Amino acid sequence: MKTITVAAAVILNEQNQLLLVRKQHTHAFMQVGGKLEADEAPEITMQREILEEIGCECDIQQFIGQFETAAANEPEHILVSYVYAVELKQAPKIAAEIAEMKWIDLDDQTTILAPLTKEVVIPWCLQRRMNVCV
Repeated sequence: MKTITVAAAVILNEQNQLLLVRKQHTHAFMQVGGKLEADEAPEITMQREILEEIGCECDIQQFIGQFETAAANEPEHILVSYVYAVELKQAPKIAAEIAEMKWIDLDDQTTILAPLTKEVVIPWCLQRRMNVCV
């Protein structure tokens, strides 16, 4: 199996909705983020990708962790993701290779989600929300 290493952003709004994007010529919605360049720290990748994909400056709030899942668009690949909770400094807008962008509710059953979003990000968001509400 080949490995793809990425940095991915968890971006929530005041309504506790998750910002997801769909890249051109793909079907699954996923976190804003992308592949690390040679000798690039994941935090730098994260900030660069957010700027490229949704035209925003951001503050990294928290390193959530490093996870392995199936890749959404590359069969036979493992995705290694450095996942960060991020706060945007302005409203996001579609840029670069993004075909579609939307805020989803954490219990959304209709959107096709990337494995990382489904298996790691949404459970983390739900756990975090439960901790905040206690």
